[in-house]
Amino acid sequence: MPHKTHKKFEEVTVSTQPIFQGKIISLQVDTVKLPNGAEATREIVKHPGAVAVLALTPDDRMIVVEQYRKPLEKSQVEIPAGKLDAGENPLDAAKRELEEETGYTAGSIRHISSFYTSPGFADEILHLYAAEQLVKGQANPDEDEFLEIEELTLEQAQAYIREHRISDAKTIMAVYAWQLYKLTGSFPT
Repeated sequence: MPHKTHKKFEEVTVSTQPIFQGKIISLQVDTVKLPNGAEATREIVKHPGAVAVLALTPDDRMIVVEQYRKPLEKSQVEIPAGKLDAGENPLDAAKRELEEETGYTAGSIRHISSFYTSPGFADEILHLYAAEQLVKGQANPDEDEFLEIEELTLEQAQAYIREHRISDAKTIMAVYAWQLYKLTGSFPT
Protein backbone atom coordinates (compact mmCIF):
# COMPACT_ATOMS: atom_id res chain seq x y z
CA MET A 1 0.00 0.00 0.00
CA PRO A 2 2.34 2.75 -1.16
CA HIS A 3 1.53 6.12 0.30
CA LYS A 4 3.56 9.31 0.44
CA THR A 5 4.63 9.93 4.00
CA HIS A 6 4.63 13.35 5.57
CA LYS A 7 8.21 14.02 6.71
CA LYS A 8 7.02 16.44 9.39
CA PHE A 9 5.60 13.46 11.34
CA GLU A 10 8.45 11.03 10.66
CA GLU A 11 10.02 9.17 13.56
CA VAL A 12 13.61 8.23 12.71
CA THR A 13 14.80 4.92 14.16
CA VAL A 14 17.87 5.38 16.36
CA SER A 15 18.16 1.73 17.46
CA THR A 16 16.25 -1.55 17.42
CA GLN A 17 16.30 -4.17 20.17
CA PRO A 18 14.89 -7.60 19.20
CA ILE A 19 12.82 -9.02 22.08
CA PHE A 20 11.08 -12.14 20.76
CA GLN A 21 11.06 -14.20 17.56
CA GLY A 22 8.11 -16.58 17.29
CA LYS A 23 6.53 -18.81 14.68
CA ILE A 24 4.15 -16.06 13.51
CA ILE A 25 5.26 -12.75 15.02
CA SER A 26 8.34 -11.03 16.34
CA LEU A 27 8.56 -8.21 18.84
CA GLN A 28 11.11 -5.42 18.86
CA VAL A 29 11.59 -2.21 20.79
CA ASP A 30 12.74 0.75 18.71
CA THR A 31 14.20 3.95 20.05
CA VAL A 32 13.07 6.76 17.77
CA LYS A 33 13.81 10.44 17.32
CA LEU A 34 10.56 12.41 17.31
CA PRO A 35 9.87 15.38 15.03
CA ASN A 36 10.63 17.74 17.95
CA GLY A 37 14.07 16.13 18.51
CA ALA A 38 13.13 14.19 21.65
CA GLU A 39 13.54 10.40 21.85
CA ALA A 40 10.85 7.83 22.60
CA THR A 41 10.44 4.04 22.50
CA ARG A 42 8.07 2.09 20.30
CA GLU A 43 7.10 -1.55 20.92
CA ILE A 44 6.54 -3.06 17.47
CA VAL A 45 5.02 -6.38 16.48
CA LYS A 46 6.28 -7.59 13.08
CA HIS A 47 3.88 -9.86 11.16
CA PRO A 48 4.17 -11.44 7.68
CA GLY A 49 0.70 -10.26 6.64
CA ALA A 50 -2.55 -12.14 6.24
CA VAL A 51 -5.54 -12.74 4.01
CA ALA A 52 -9.26 -13.05 4.67
CA VAL A 53 -12.07 -14.19 2.40
CA LEU A 54 -15.69 -13.07 2.19
CA ALA A 55 -17.02 -16.26 0.59
CA LEU A 56 -20.58 -16.01 -0.75
CA THR A 57 -22.60 -19.07 -1.71
CA PRO A 58 -24.89 -19.12 -4.77
CA ASP A 59 -27.90 -18.82 -2.41
CA ASP A 60 -26.41 -15.60 -0.91
CA ARG A 61 -24.93 -16.85 2.34
CA MET A 62 -21.54 -16.02 3.84
CA ILE A 63 -19.26 -18.91 4.79
CA VAL A 64 -17.83 -18.47 8.29
CA VAL A 65 -15.87 -20.59 10.72
CA GLU A 66 -16.20 -20.67 14.47
CA GLN A 67 -13.06 -21.29 16.46
CA TYR A 68 -11.65 -20.65 19.91
CA ARG A 69 -9.43 -17.57 20.18
CA LYS A 70 -7.08 -17.92 23.14
CA PRO A 71 -6.22 -14.19 23.46
CA LEU A 72 -9.95 -13.49 23.92
CA GLU A 73 -10.64 -16.66 25.94
CA LYS A 74 -13.76 -17.34 23.86
CA SER A 75 -14.99 -18.68 20.55
CA GLN A 76 -15.42 -16.31 17.61
CA VAL A 77 -17.27 -16.54 14.32
CA GLU A 78 -15.02 -15.24 11.55
CA ILE A 79 -14.54 -15.32 7.80
CA PRO A 80 -11.83 -17.75 6.62
CA ALA A 81 -8.41 -16.19 7.08
CA GLY A 82 -4.76 -16.93 7.66
CA LYS A 83 -1.23 -15.64 7.49
CA LEU A 84 0.86 -15.31 4.38
CA ASP A 85 3.68 -17.79 3.95
CA ALA A 86 7.09 -16.28 3.11
CA GLY A 87 6.98 -14.84 -0.42
CA GLU A 88 3.40 -16.00 -1.00
CA ASN A 89 1.11 -14.02 -3.28
CA PRO A 90 -1.95 -12.81 -1.30
CA LEU A 91 -4.42 -14.05 -3.94
CA ASP A 92 -2.89 -17.54 -3.80
CA ALA A 93 -3.01 -17.43 0.00
CA ALA A 94 -6.69 -16.42 -0.06
CA LYS A 95 -7.53 -19.38 -2.29
CA ARG A 96 -5.47 -21.70 -0.06
CA GLU A 97 -7.06 -20.50 3.20
CA LEU A 98 -10.59 -20.71 1.80
CA GLU A 99 -10.07 -24.30 0.72
CA GLU A 100 -8.13 -25.41 3.83
CA GLU A 101 -10.61 -23.97 6.34
CA THR A 102 -13.91 -24.59 4.51
CA GLY A 103 -13.28 -27.02 1.65
CA TYR A 104 -14.69 -24.49 -0.83
CA THR A 105 -12.98 -23.35 -4.01
CA ALA A 106 -14.04 -20.20 -5.84
CA GLY A 107 -14.78 -19.76 -9.52
CA SER A 108 -14.39 -16.01 -9.01
CA ILE A 109 -12.21 -14.26 -6.45
CA ARG A 110 -11.34 -10.57 -6.33
CA HIS A 111 -9.55 -8.15 -4.07
CA ILE A 112 -11.73 -5.83 -1.99
CA SER A 113 -9.19 -3.96 0.13
CA SER A 114 -5.92 -4.19 2.02
CA PHE A 115 -5.60 -2.58 5.44
CA TYR A 116 -3.38 -2.47 8.49
CA THR A 117 -4.96 -4.20 11.48
CA SER A 118 -3.36 -2.23 14.35
CA PRO A 119 -0.85 0.34 13.04
CA GLY A 120 -0.20 1.75 16.51
CA PHE A 121 1.93 -1.28 17.41
CA ALA A 122 1.95 -3.79 14.52
CA ASP A 123 2.86 -3.82 10.82
CA GLU A 124 0.36 -6.59 9.91
CA ILE A 125 -1.41 -5.93 6.63
CA LEU A 126 -4.55 -7.89 5.82
CA HIS A 127 -5.75 -8.45 2.25
CA LEU A 128 -9.53 -8.93 2.02
CA TYR A 129 -11.00 -10.85 -0.92
CA ALA A 130 -14.51 -11.67 -2.12
CA ALA A 131 -15.07 -15.19 -3.41
CA GLU A 132 -18.10 -16.29 -5.42
CA GLN A 133 -19.15 -19.21 -7.64
CA LEU A 134 -18.20 -21.54 -4.81
CA VAL A 135 -17.77 -25.27 -5.25
CA LYS A 136 -17.99 -27.37 -2.09
CA GLY A 137 -15.17 -29.74 -1.25
CA GLN A 138 -13.48 -31.21 1.82
CA ALA A 139 -11.98 -28.90 4.47
CA ASN A 140 -8.40 -29.60 5.53
CA PRO A 141 -7.58 -27.28 8.45
CA ASP A 142 -4.12 -27.08 10.01
CA GLU A 143 -3.47 -29.69 12.71
CA ASP A 144 -3.90 -27.08 15.46
CA GLU A 145 -7.14 -25.60 14.03
CA PHE A 146 -10.49 -26.82 15.32
CA LEU A 147 -13.24 -25.21 13.25
CA GLU A 148 -16.95 -25.43 12.70
CA ILE A 149 -18.23 -24.16 9.34
CA GLU A 150 -21.50 -22.25 9.11
CA GLU A 151 -23.39 -20.39 6.37
CA LEU A 152 -25.02 -17.09 7.42
CA THR A 153 -27.51 -14.79 5.77
CA LEU A 154 -26.71 -11.08 5.94
CA GLU A 155 -29.36 -10.69 8.64
CA GLN A 156 -27.80 -13.51 10.70
CA ALA A 157 -24.33 -11.97 10.31
CA GLN A 158 -25.66 -8.61 11.49
CA ALA A 159 -27.29 -10.32 14.49
CA TYR A 160 -23.98 -12.09 15.29
CA ILE A 161 -22.28 -8.68 15.31
CA ARG A 162 -24.89 -7.33 17.75
CA GLU A 163 -24.46 -10.44 19.92
CA HIS A 164 -20.62 -10.14 19.77
CA ARG A 165 -20.31 -13.61 18.27
CA ILE A 166 -18.67 -11.72 15.39
CA SER A 167 -16.40 -9.07 16.89
CA ASP A 168 -13.19 -9.04 14.87
CA ALA A 169 -12.51 -6.16 12.49
CA LYS A 170 -11.95 -8.23 9.33
CA THR A 171 -15.26 -10.04 9.61
CA ILE A 172 -17.21 -6.91 10.52
CA MET A 173 -15.62 -5.12 7.55
CA ALA A 174 -16.55 -8.07 5.31
CA VAL A 175 -20.17 -7.97 6.49
CA TYR A 176 -20.36 -4.24 5.75
CA ALA A 177 -18.75 -4.78 2.33
CA TRP A 178 -21.30 -7.51 1.63
CA GLN A 179 -24.14 -5.19 2.67
CA LEU A 180 -22.81 -2.49 0.33
CA TYR A 181 -22.46 -5.07 -2.44
CA LYS A 182 -26.12 -6.07 -2.02
CA LEU A 183 -27.20 -2.41 -2.14
CA THR A 184 -25.03 -1.20 -5.02
CA GLY A 185 -23.96 -4.30 -6.97
CA SER A 186 -20.26 -3.66 -6.37
CA PHE A 187 -17.73 -4.02 -3.58
CA PRO A 188 -16.01 -0.95 -2.15
CA THR A 189 -12.52 -0.29 -3.50
